[in-house]
Amino acid sequence: MPAAFRTVQAAEAVAAPRSVVLGVDTHKDVHVGAVLDHVGGLLGTGEFPATAAGYRQLLDWACTFGTVLRAGVECTGSYGAGLARYLATQRVPVVEVNQPDRSARRRRGKTDAVDAESAARAALSGTARAVPKSGDGQVEVLRMLRLAKNSAVKARTQALNQLKAVLVNAPSALRETLEPLSTWILARRCAELVDPCGGNPAAETAVFTLRLLAQRVLRLRQEVTELARRITAAVRASAPSLLERFGIGPDSAAALLIAAGDNPERLSSEASFAALCGASPVEKSSGKTQRRRLNRGGDRQANAALHRIVVTRMRQDGRTRAYLERRTAEGRGKREVMRCLKRYVAREVYALIRADMITCHQRPDDPSALTTAA
Repeated sequence: MPAAFRTVQAAEAVAAPRSVVLGVDTHKDVHVGAVLDHVGGLLGTGEFPATAAGYRQLLDWACTFGTVLRAGVECTGSYGAGLARYLATQRVPVVEVNQPDRSARRRRGKTDAVDAESAARAALSGTARAVPKSGDGQVEVLRMLRLAKNSAVKARTQALNQLKAVLVNAPSALRETLEPLSTWILARRCAELVDPCGGNPAAETAVFTLRLLAQRVLRLRQEVTELARRITAAVRASAPSLLERFGIGPDSAAALLIAAGDNPERLSSEASFAALCGASPVEKSSGKTQRRRLNRGGDRQANAALHRIVVTRMRQDGRTRAYLERRTAEGRGKREVMRCLKRYVAREVYALIRADMITCHQRPDDPSALTTAA
């Protein structure tokens, strides 16, 4: 090869922008980044505050090494959510990275810089390919509302149990009057109790405690009702078709939408959604043994929602009951039939979510919307 040609080739290599991959280990207060070149060489590590200014500094620092092809970010659903959203606005592809393998961690030790480098290597090698949830639409609204509702329901149940426990040791006349009442009539009656005038401190304290707990129960009941109304409205705004299907209520629909995220297109197929919900069988074959086992992973809240839908349909839906009878006659157990039904429901729900999300995200002036309508 002529020397002049080699000189030109070397100059072009120097002038060409270098492609790099960014890995980030996220924490509450600081994020630690690591940058690798295209062959896996470590170019540098740095620590930046977990603020909007820190996100800009982190990306600017990574760009000093070259063009950022992609970024592997840990905990994109919690501490890394803000950084993932910022990188997405800057047109940097983001992949979600799981925590490093325990065996590798035992060999290399654990530091934030090591974890950031592991995240970058997972993104570079393609081990980490999952696209994180965008967290900026109606599904994020649903997640927050459902979190508050579950907390309110738990606190309401706890307050009701405490109220009934106090009532057991309350004065006999009061206990005999209140015990026969139903739960919500009991709560309303206790909330209206008046302090006794007999001078008995135990009786006065019992009445005060019953009134306080009953008022708490009624306040929490109002919270649950308002949150349920908002959850239903958010589901109708994002995937109204779900509520039109038999057995799918607002709470189950919300759990399934939260599993899919605001960008369900990140899921390549209905099989990936079923795996995300823990409703797909897992291969466990070896040698001459060919078998599958139950999937115990995935989003367990979404899996519970599928279970509720299947149980409701098995009780009241004619087609589901006919399917159950047919598979039972073939020698299948009830639990095995329920697992099959959950897989079918996951397929049905995925198609509805994708169709509704596409419809909701299309603008009136979007050419694709006019083409679809035509």
